[in-house]
Amino acid sequence: MSNRLKMPNFAVMEKNLKASLYEEILRDAEALLGQEPDLVARMANAAALLHERMGFFWTGFYRTDGQELVLGPFQGPVACQRIGYGRGVCGTAWAQDRTLVVPDVEAFPGHIACSALSRSEIVVPLHKDGTVVGVLDIDSKALATFDDTDARALEKLCALIAGA
Repeated sequence: MSNRLKMPNFAVMEKNLKASLYEEILRDAEALLGQEPDLVARMANAAALLHERMGFFWTGFYRTDGQELVLGPFQGPVACQRIGYGRGVCGTAWAQDRTLVVPDVEAFPGHIACSALSRSEIVVPLHKDGTVVGVLDIDSKALATFDDTDARALEKLCALIAGA
């Protein structure tokens, strides 16, 4: 038997347990990010915290740069470096300025496959002074991993990261 900690399957996790885990992450993120003024540093530690605690396949940020999203701090396998405005799940969440929960990335029109192993995804816009300055992108190897519990908690986390 392996000594590795088995990560929970969030596709079937009870909502109350998931919400409790996110509450703990939000408390820890508040303490971890503290008074750090640099947004990239805040993104880096938030990506590491989420990835470590939740065991997602890919956890990271894309930063806005003109009409593109540029890869920012992340945890997981290599990723797409640039995504156009309105393209894929990340670009669409940016263009629509709203959180997107995608239960099956194969069914999302124009999905950009950075990894064939990604099956579901959530993307949350990151706002600074009323402008989208980036997105939090999380991928899972399982279908239908993310729901409204994830969306609400990750929106709070993004507000905390941006200092809102």
